[in-house]
Amino acid sequence: MSTEYGADQIQILEGLEAVRKRPGMYIGSTSIRGLHHLVYEIVDNAVDEALAGVCDTIDVSINPDNSITVIDNGRGIPVGINHKAGKPAVEVVFTVLHAGGKFGGGGYKVSGGLHGVGASVVNALSEWLEVRVDLDGKQHYERFERGHVVTPLTVVGETNRTGTTVTFLPDKEIFEETVFDFDTLKQRLREMAFLTKNLKIILRDKRGDEEVVREFHYAGGIKEYVEYLNRHKDPLYQEIIYCEGQRDDVYVEVAMQHNSAFNEGCYSFVNNITTPEGGTHLTGFKNALTKTFNDYARAQKFLKDSEENLTGEDIREGLTAIVSVKIPEPQFEGQTKQKLGNSEARGAVDSVVSEQLTYFLEQNPGVAKIICEKAILAQRARDAARKARELTRRKTALEGMSLPGKLADCSDKDPKNCEIYIVEGDSAGGSAKTARSRATQAILPLRGKILNVEKSRLDKILVNNEIKAMITAFGTGIHEDFDISKLRYHKIIIMTDADVDGAHISTLLLTFLYRFMPDLIRGGYVYLAQPPLYKIEKGKIVRYAYSDDELNNILTEIGRDQNNKIQRYKGLGEMDADQLWETTMDPEKRILLRVTMNEEESSEIDLTFTTLMGDKVEPRRDFIEANAKYVKNLDI
Repeated sequence: MSTEYGADQIQILEGLEAVRKRPGMYIGSTSIRGLHHLVYEIVDNAVDEALAGVCDTIDVSINPDNSITVIDNGRGIPVGINHKAGKPAVEVVFTVLHAGGKFGGGGYKVSGGLHGVGASVVNALSEWLEVRVDLDGKQHYERFERGHVVTPLTVVGETNRTGTTVTFLPDKEIFEETVFDFDTLKQRLREMAFLTKNLKIILRDKRGDEEVVREFHYAGGIKEYVEYLNRHKDPLYQEIIYCEGQRDDVYVEVAMQHNSAFNEGCYSFVNNITTPEGGTHLTGFKNALTKTFNDYARAQKFLKDSEENLTGEDIREGLTAIVSVKIPEPQFEGQTKQKLGNSEARGAVDSVVSEQLTYFLEQNPGVAKIICEKAILAQRARDAARKARELTRRKTALEGMSLPGKLADCSDKDPKNCEIYIVEGDSAGGSAKTARSRATQAILPLRGKILNVEKSRLDKILVNNEIKAMITAFGTGIHEDFDISKLRYHKIIIMTDADVDGAHISTLLLTFLYRFMPDLIRGGYVYLAQPPLYKIEKGKIVRYAYSDDELNNILTEIGRDQNNKIQRYKGLGEMDADQLWETTMDPEKRILLRVTMNEEESSEIDLTFTTLMGDKVEPRRDFIEANAKYVKNLDI
């Protein structure tokens, strides 16, 4: 059947219909992530008032019905008639896309948010939304349902405060999940408070028997952010290096401190929006850091004339840094706003950091010496690592780089069809090799626990046999050599026992992948296998259960009696090849969990890996105690 395609087939979506039709275009997705994005949009508007210097407190509540209330003490959204639209300005803000005080340069000097689409998009995707504006001694109220006005703007009382209160209930017709996660909101609001010094943000969860309240208020701003990120590490010096200044219209703030670890954690923000892919502001910071430290190291004779310059990587080893710029007209590259493109930001950050860091190093020679010595050690390790890396680079067959001997490779050469199981131990590896589909499934058995990369320098990591085997098998290389087009398997599946040792090995493997090949996780290539926990037999019936709930459901279905034979699997080695195939490796029946990462929470992800895999025992114990309630079916 042919479909007509003419002038009348072009749809014109009026008002907010476009948002409801294609929500993903406006908030990224309709998953739990998109749901939380609604809160950030409304909070961003309140933070813009704080950046304008007219708001110092934002109160966010998750209400018992899972609606959200955001209260600020800013100026209050204007309620007068917008003559162009012929309706109150507050109504325009909530019903017209690309309307807001962020256009034209008058209302806000700098702003985050989605450039004026925030409030109207939240309104479009909510079952209902209410806005109260306290302004000029009066309280104004308006209510919307699915983007349409149901109660026009009305004065409902008198008030002696100013500010805006927005309450909304996300639409179940739009979102896959409508239950807010307290911890997700807590992390994002904490970050906002760090980035806006002196702004107080209060988060309340009113859904339980007792209200849970967290308050975020940091007079030190990003200096306190660095302190927070380094709290489970060993700082090399006490003082946090802080640079602040303005060049042209770009306000620059940088805070940094080195620690004894080997991983770099530099996080960049523009108008309080995280930029996971960096951009011109981060480039300016790195340039200033590299040049200033090399000049200082040469002047102080830490580097001899015959020695090479330190690289940026050497200087940034163990560095935690926050680079935050405020800019009137930010230009972001790509739809996701993940990378800043403004050329003036690069020069501004470079200039402010170069000048103030030079002054700091001259005033603090003891700190400067500690940093230079660490960077020189890193330089030596990098030279050793370069030699080790040559051995792990995947070369062509002509150059004779063979795949690891223990790898049982698959015969299909199209990476889209191929998957590799990383298996702990020889016994499970043997079962997996027998069980697999040889055409598309490769098996790489690892001996024992791999090296903890969180506690090791690159030169040590690259001579570790288990890590070398993985790098060679995957084919992509690591760090600056990483090339996703050379990936040999589009599914990398971690398959370990459902016990404490298995969980530890999985965490070690994920730490390695996150630190050295994060694009494998970003691209959705990494999975965790889910072996069954129970085998249930009754006569000729054989069933497998992957959780206690599933076990109970099966027993209810087949009848609970003494003829039931229930086996609790403690490890993959307890299964023969047929059982392993049927339960864990057969693409038609198996359960795989895809490992994902939220770029907007990269500092929190780093913190979690440091807590779990770093040197300090106390934070790890606290983390395990706090999260033990979420763990099910883990044998000890």
